[in-house]
Amino acid sequence: MINSVWNNSVDLPRFDSLKRDLKTDVLIIGGGFTGVLLAYKLKELGVQCALVEADTICSGVTLNTTAKITSQHSLIYNKIYKDYGLEKAKLYYKSNQEALEEFKLKCKNIDCDFEEKDSVVYSLNRSDRINDESEVLNKINADFEYVKSVPLPFNIAGAIKFKNQAQFNPLKFVEAIIKDLKIYENTKVLGFDGEAFVTDSGRIFSNKTVVATHFPIFNKFGLYPLKLYQDRSYVIALKDAQEVNGMYVDENETGLSFRNYKDMLLLGGGSHRTGKQGGNWKELNIFRNHYYPYSKEVCRWATQDCMSLDHIPYIGEYSKLAPNMFVATGFNKWGMTSSMVAANVLCDLIMGNENEYSELYSPSRKIFHPQLFTNIVESTANILTPTAPRCPHLGCALKWNSAERSWDCSCHGSRFTADGKLLDNPATADLKIKHRNQ
Repeated sequence: MINSVWNNSVDLPRFDSLKRDLKTDVLIIGGGFTGVLLAYKLKELGVQCALVEADTICSGVTLNTTAKITSQHSLIYNKIYKDYGLEKAKLYYKSNQEALEEFKLKCKNIDCDFEEKDSVVYSLNRSDRINDESEVLNKINADFEYVKSVPLPFNIAGAIKFKNQAQFNPLKFVEAIIKDLKIYENTKVLGFDGEAFVTDSGRIFSNKTVVATHFPIFNKFGLYPLKLYQDRSYVIALKDAQEVNGMYVDENETGLSFRNYKDMLLLGGGSHRTGKQGGNWKELNIFRNHYYPYSKEVCRWATQDCMSLDHIPYIGEYSKLAPNMFVATGFNKWGMTSSMVAANVLCDLIMGNENEYSELYSPSRKIFHPQLFTNIVESTANILTPTAPRCPHLGCALKWNSAERSWDCSCHGSRFTADGKLLDNPATADLKIKHRNQ
């Protein structure tokens, strides 16, 4: 069954679609976890706000997260240190620790299966990477522990543990904060006419706008098709497997992740760039058959993540050429803590307040990283590939994903069903196809 463990855990309220023109101080486009959390925090500040969602609230990436709340984002701190220096690494740690603590505070009064758990990043064969990360963590006075073994069914070269991190059920959290928010579902933003945002059922006039659509949907500004690519990863939920009592992830981008939810082990991995070949569920099943042969698969699902050029999210002004428009994207598989960071930074920017993290997360920071050239090569190759069907986003050739039976774009990550229905943005329209090859 291709459903996440969160699918049937809660019945979120449904909201009417927009049926008229609307005026609001702040418009949020996108009703995933980030958009809802931002709307909630703006309401707490007394800001008039409206949120529009093309489908239904939290029915996309949020529904498929593994919901880890942690300031340990793989081996991010050594990367930031090498790219931007020690002070930026400190700021990244501080902003995510504050996000973690805010979750802890809010979840005291919310029934969302919140649990404090240690977070561990391990390496199977690269102790040097663990050592390098440890050195930077020491320099920024992070609270961590170097460990040589983990309660997983294989040996490791080394690992870093962040204590007292957390995990939860994101939909139960959303259910608790969504009350009394002004939300319009099944309301797709089609563009901007110079005065207002045009939807399929009315125009929206706003003083400030936040694009929280996972992958930004406006291509004219910001260079996001060059600054982002998308990555697919896969999860199976197993009963009668292992209680790992924590959250574990391989530092290798194609490695595995582990966490428990109730009586299930959530085993993740099989990652690959969207539109490319990868391990998918096949890789997870090989691992399961070897190490947990008596376990039972309860459900399986896949998710998609926006990956930035430098492993830091883009949070802030959409572009220097688009005043009063903001964005939150590129969470690099760490969407829960990054959503809280984004909500805090954007609230300050919207209110006209200074925020000490705005420069770190600025979408206008330097773009000359190796990943930029990889993205350019990938896009160019696919645009020049003379095959059909083509992605309606920017015309790239689509690839057939036999594991998920979908048409996928390796340029920017748009996905479509076999019959052409849009699954994942940045495309905003369905795919027109007469047939498919398998």
